[in-house]
Amino acid sequence: MKRRQFVATISTAVATMPFGDLLAETKSKKGLPDMVAIRNGEPAEMFDKAIAEMGGMSRFVKKGQTVVIKPNIGWDRGVEYGSNTNPELVARVVKHCFDAGAKEVLCFDKTCGENWNERYEMSGIKDAVEKNGGKMVTGQVSDMFVEQKIPKGVSLKSAKVHKLAINPDVFINMPVLKHHSGAKITCAMKNYMGCIDDRRWWHKNDLPQCIADYASYQKTTLTIVDAYRVMLKGGPRGSDPKFAPVVKYQLLSTDIVAADVASTQIFASVAKQFKIGQPYKLSDIKYIAHAVKLGVGTDDLTKLNVKRIAL
Repeated sequence: MKRRQFVATISTAVATMPFGDLLAETKSKKGLPDMVAIRNGEPAEMFDKAIAEMGGMSRFVKKGQTVVIKPNIGWDRGVEYGSNTNPELVARVVKHCFDAGAKEVLCFDKTCGENWNERYEMSGIKDAVEKNGGKMVTGQVSDMFVEQKIPKGVSLKSAKVHKLAINPDVFINMPVLKHHSGAKITCAMKNYMGCIDDRRWWHKNDLPQCIADYASYQKTTLTIVDAYRVMLKGGPRGSDPKFAPVVKYQLLSTDIVAADVASTQIFASVAKQFKIGQPYKLSDIKYIAHAVKLGVGTDDLTKLNVKRIAL
């Protein structure tokens, strides 16, 4: 099958993809959800519905606050690779923040490569943010980072952290779910690596533990997982769009560990369906257990109020 035919086939297949056993053990409870899992829509459409179910953006953003959003903008790739957070989703989040009364919305990432402006533009995120009134901030300039202690850190005792990530009014973490050659899956907690100056140190000093250590430090208001495309192989940069099928999932969560748990379930289900990559188990994603031990969040989704929506 030629690549164009393959991509068309898998894109059509997801139109009827059910949740199946994803989050099957969870039940909706009274009150606002801790997590919304939504599928089968376009990125902006799914976010509109999901944030409404969460109580609206005004639950998280108050009038006059500064909002910092942290997508994955690491790679010089277009949207078809699933390497970076979907710009349509980023645009919608910026709009909702201003609609809720935000004073300003700032967006940054420390990209993988010094040509950060090229990555900001190629990802489509720079245009998405600025057209909706937000501002892009570099993550590559050394004086933007300040040494911070990591009180609960086991391997990572301190780190130079981007100024925007230090005690923000509102911090919205916006990872893309995808394969990673080292950590197996990169999603919510690993997206924090774009907040620190020296990510190479993490790779040399127990990467899963460092991911969990930093997660014990970072103040986050809301996690929004982009799983519209899921790169199942060739991550984190991406080698071919055929490894990133359009599966049309999105997750919103107030618990970052739970977001990674649910995302791992989605990754495994999609990998099985399309027979691409590995259907990883939770035990394969070592930083999840480390984060639970540090009290970052829960890996037991039955403890949360989870709302599942199919459009």
